Amino acid sequence: MTDAKNVLGTPLECCCTSPMTGFYRDGYCNTGGQDYGSHVVCVKVTPAFLQFSKAQGNDLSTPVPMYDFPGLKPGDRWCLCASRWQEAFEIGVAPPVILAATHVRALEAIALEDLQKHALTSA
Repeated sequence: MTDAKNVLGTPLECCCTSPMTGFYRDGYCNTGGQDYGSHVVCVKVTPAFLQFSKAQGNDLSTPVPMYDFPGLKPGDRWCLCASRWQEAFEIGVAPPVILAATHVRALEAIALEDLQKHALTSA
């Protein structure tokens, strides 16, 4: 996983360690054979996206202490499933993307142009 590339073709950068994100909970949007959801898109969550995700049955706002999950707040960075980002994009609520921390495998489900249009331009 140390050789992972981002959608820009450069080494994958850390998405976030507070809260700790990534399928492997290492801060990176790495993926592997067990990651059926393909948690490869690093985003900065927005209120609209959190509401959308909850409506889809994935409440990311509510803490789940049993899994050491603090719940996300607007502004938090998170490794999101590529298919969920694409769904949000299609209805106009896709959160901003951190391209340098988004795994190249995101391009299997999302057009690079769409990611670029939603690229976060400042921290």
